Parts: sequence; C-alpha cells; structure tokens
Amino acid sequence: EEAAGPGPAAAAAAEQRREERLRRFRELHMKRYEACKLNSQEVVEEDKRLKLPPNWEAKKARLEWELQVQEKKKECAARGEDYERVKLLEISAEDAERWERKKKRKNPDLGFSDYAAAQLRQYQRLTRQIKPDLEQYEKLKEQYGEALYPTSDSLLHGTHVPSKEGVDRMVADLEKQIEKREKYSRRRPYNDDADIDYINERNAKFNQKAERFYGKYTAEIKQNLERGTAV
Repeated sequence: EEAAGPGPAAAAAAEQRREERLRRFRELHMKRYEACKLNSQEVVEEDKRLKLPPNWEAKKARLEWELQVQEKKKECAARGEDYERVKLLEISAEDAERWERKKKRKNPDLGFSDYAAAQLRQYQRLTRQIKPDLEQYEKLKEQYGEALYPTSDSLLHGTHVPSKEGVDRMVADLEKQIEKREKYSRRRPYNDDADIDYINERNAKFNQKAERFYGKYTAEIKQNLERGTAV
C-alpha cells in the first residue's frame, strides 16, 4: 500500500514559507538597489566638492550672509526703518564690547604665515613709530627750497647729511630690533660632556631629530656597538 502524500496543511505551510523567502529576497534586492543609488549620488557629490576651490565654503557663507543682508535691507525699507539702526539694536552688548576691543588692538598678533607677511608687519610697526620733526622739516625747506622736492632730473646724491639726533635714533631702533630678535632665535648652550657624533651643525641637528624619534628603538643597538658586543 503506498504512503499518503503531504496533506493540504503542510503544502500551504510550505507555500507560505516560499512566499516569505521571496518577499525577503525582494526587500534585500530593493535595499541593495537603494544603497547603490545613494552611493553613486555620494560619489558624484564628492567629485563636485573636490572640484570646488579650497575656500568655497567661506565664499558660500559670505554670499549667503550678503543675501540675508539684502533681504533685511528690503524689509527695513518696506517698513520705512533705517537698516543701520535696526542692525545696531540687534547687536548684543557682549558682541559690541568684543568688537570694540578688537578695534583698539593696533597690532594684533596674527601668527606666522610667511616671511613676506612678517616683513610687512615689521614695516608697518616701524612706520607707526616714526614721529616727524616739523621744526627740522621747516628748516630744510628754507635751506633747500624747491630742491627739497626732487624730480626725475634732480641730483641730490651726497648733499644730505643726517643730523646726530637722527643717527642716534636709528642706532637705538636697530639695537631694539636686535634685542627683540635674539629673544626668538637664541642659540642653545653647548654641552662639553656630550658625545660628538656629528661633523657640522647641520648634521648635529639631524642627529638630534633622529634621536628624538628613533632613540628608544636603537638604544640597545647603540650600547652593544659601544661595548663591542654587537652580533
């Protein structure tokens, strides 16, 4: 006698499991499609960001701020109000005090960016320290007349002799510059007891950097070489 086949309940359960697997497969397929789509969009956006100039974010923020200012001006003009007055009313006391302190700083230290900027700052600082001697200027104007204002055809080389006060002022200013420069570029004291493992000052700097970064890894090898027990 042949065994009876699976009942209707078992067949329905099997069909239900099959439908569930197909549904999960379709969901996974859709999630994979969405992930690929989002990944492609992100790649395109990243490529656009990389092609933008380095200061694009700052420019964008500046443009957005200018648009906000223009909208604010239009709103104030429509209400018949003065934009500058409204802007001042919106500034907090802390911001106003901070801006005033910033304005009062004549020579803020912006840090070192390059040598050209440092030289420009020094030039501006030195020119602000110049105090014109109007009395001496009037004397020179009486002495030289129109020759005090040279043109392209003037020949004044060797005719001007600086005053003793001017020379002393220049010497004092140069001594101040030298004194200030020595504070920032001072030579390290020489240690007579230190081992001489260099041939010149540049090689000494290199050895110091190498010791600072790799000394802890090569200490044992160096000691073995000094003892003569290196393998």
